[in-house]
Amino acid sequence: SALPEKKMIFKGLTVNKEDMDKLVLSPLIHYPLPGGSALITFEEAKVAQRIIKMREHMVDLSCEEMEEHDKCRVRVQAVPVEILLPSAMEIRLIQSSRSILVSDLPRLNISKEAMLDKLELFFSKTKNGGSEVESREFLEDSDQVVLTFTHDGVAEPLIERGHTQVPIGKGKYKVKISPYMNGDISNMQLQPSRCPRTVLLLGIPDVLNEESMTDALEIHFQKASRGGGEVDAIAYVPAGRTGVAVFVEDTG
Repeated sequence: SALPEKKMIFKGLTVNKEDMDKLVLSPLIHYPLPGGSALITFEEAKVAQRIIKMREHMVDLSCEEMEEHDKCRVRVQAVPVEILLPSAMEIRLIQSSRSILVSDLPRLNISKEAMLDKLELFFSKTKNGGSEVESREFLEDSDQVVLTFTHDGVAEPLIERGHTQVPIGKGKYKVKISPYMNGDISNMQLQPSRCPRTVLLLGIPDVLNEESMTDALEIHFQKASRGGGEVDAIAYVPAGRTGVAVFVEDTG
């Protein structure tokens, strides 16, 4: 409010927010698990934090395969699960000289392979501005197709055109042609992040089979009287083996 007013005119290029391309990063973290450990995810974060705060837990082991005099209790340790997540990232993008990105494809009752055949047939003809197609593929989790030509100099005029009409079946459909960018990560900064609902259990002895031990752990840690709560998922790795857990973004 202390600054004087100054009229300004913006002369740059503006676009609608809905038309902007977005880069969405979805974490997919591979976490190694040693033998004699288990991961347990609770429905509520406060339960996981309470279990971690208690640190040591005595778990009753009793099942049909154990004799009455063999029933026992084992001591396990609960520790937090910390993973590294990207906090900043630099991506170097390079426009491909021989590839184009085809989007706004019509939703038709044909297979992806048939759609690729139609696009390759159209863009391989010189009268349509194309040339021999070296490869074609749908981008993963996308309705966009990457076409790569065998020769340079074909992609740029098509990109400048921006759109074209492609005959598919009995109709003609307008598709969008854009540059295809190749990218690689040139710099990444990571920071530790603690999983709010997941606990790592350590020091589990190999005294029950995998299924029985998993059941015993779940029964123990879902009881409110022992500080637990509703269990969302559990995975146990017996002693002498190793495992890998995959963490994804928590959308709950």
